[in-house]
Amino acid sequence: MAGQGAGKRRYDPKRRVEEITAATEQVIAERGIEGLTHRAVAERAGVPLGATTYHFATKDDLITAALQRAVDRYAAYLTDWVAQRPDLSPGQLAVLLTDVLMGCFGPQRDQQVMEFELYLAALRRPALRPIADRFIELSVDALRPYVDEVTARTAAVATNGLTLQGLAGTTPPSRGEVEDILRRILTPNPNLPFPAPLGT
Repeated sequence: MAGQGAGKRRYDPKRRVEEITAATEQVIAERGIEGLTHRAVAERAGVPLGATTYHFATKDDLITAALQRAVDRYAAYLTDWVAQRPDLSPGQLAVLLTDVLMGCFGPQRDQQVMEFELYLAALRRPALRPIADRFIELSVDALRPYVDEVTARTAAVATNGLTLQGLAGTTPPSRGEVEDILRRILTPNPNLPFPAPLGT
């Protein structure tokens, strides 16, 4: 009959991998990396357990895929963010970056916690470090249109640290504290020599 099988979804390996990777992020968001298992991911993705182990043989394979997905999402976000803000003064940049960080402590907190767990997984998983490095490098790349190389790298590291402090600490830094720190980093100091490019 023509209607038989019409409701069945055709198997697509690429789509299946994406579903499993997205489910991995969701499980980590709920349970942390310690609670990540193939069975939990399969249940969340709505796929057979064998599908998760077929595409991702180990737990570390799941973590690697989720970290890469987070990095790719961050890259797309930064590309769009910079494209919409072609010209910013240091003061404007400090205010806008403060907006971003305060969002990390509020509406986006759960996603940020999940992404930092993936990032910090590289502490004990050397294979993850090249992917984890991309978080800082992407931030530096995004800041280069507005400030010099040294300032961009300093600001990228500072925002990373402020975000971690705000997520892991008892109380996140206030908006005023974050903005003051970023203004100090981003505003040129006429009493200091212009920094030479890194590596020279």
